Amino acid sequence: MENTKKKWLPWFYCLPSFLLIGAIVLFPILYTGYISFTNMNLYHWQDYTFIGIDNYVRALGKVDSGFLSALATTLLWTLVNMLLDVTIAYVLAAGLNTDGLWAKRIYKTLLVFPWAMPAYVSILVWRVGMFNTEFGLLNKIITYLGFHKVDFLSRNVPAFVSCTVLNLWMSLPYMIVMIDGGLQSIDKSMYESAVLDGANAWQKSFYITIPSLKKIMAPIVIMTTFTMFKQFDILYLLTMQKGAVSGSTLQTIITYAHQNAFVSNNYGLSSAVSNLSRQLCRRTRHFVRADKRMPLAGRDNQPLPSWRHD
Repeated sequence: MENTKKKWLPWFYCLPSFLLIGAIVLFPILYTGYISFTNMNLYHWQDYTFIGIDNYVRALGKVDSGFLSALATTLLWTLVNMLLDVTIAYVLAAGLNTDGLWAKRIYKTLLVFPWAMPAYVSILVWRVGMFNTEFGLLNKIITYLGFHKVDFLSRNVPAFVSCTVLNLWMSLPYMIVMIDGGLQSIDKSMYESAVLDGANAWQKSFYITIPSLKKIMAPIVIMTTFTMFKQFDILYLLTMQKGAVSGSTLQTIITYAHQNAFVSNNYGLSSAVSNLSRQLCRRTRHFVRADKRMPLAGRDNQPLPSWRHD
């Protein structure tokens, strides 16, 4: 009897945590799933009825519903920003680790500021101070050079590029710091051996640096991918904030769900879109999951580096 009590005692201690998780995580998910099968909206707030999968059919089956366009924009946004974020951060982190670089610590300290600033403040500063058509800094530079002003946020393509630039400015510091830490953990003797074997800079990067960073980069890439997928604040505050709508029709899944919930007041459709987004995130993790095993050159039938064939 005493052993049985000891067996269940840890679960009893965890019960408050389970209840809290159920209240703030599990219940909203289940309730959103329930609402997605109803016609709940502003006109059917209390007398809503069960309509089956009509909301899902509307989102996936009707081209003019806006969901498919938002899905395509979301995938493009995620892919472009993830690739640019990782690539640029790797190049800058490698540059910061160059031997003999002057004021290296100062550069690394300055990189933290964009990431440390509140996102809301950063976005508004960029919208008013940089992208504004009349008195934004970018348009002042463009007109000074003799070109016409550019409406950065009024059309979809310029708005997409502008949001991407701002997103990189806000997310690169974190990525650079993480990659910089990984670069400093690589054994310098590996580079010295590669130089003695005749390796050039590209070969050292391809055969030593990148493989050594793989285990560090895997969780970073996964987190970055999902962060980009559910990005809301940049897109909304730059182009869709009430009182400052820019004119572009750029929509992602998250902003599309927000619009249906708080602008159109179609809570059933918004819940269905949210569920589709959650399922898509679950499926996406299988594609961005990194390998758990890193093959080494010269083992497991892997080819030796080109400078080692002689």
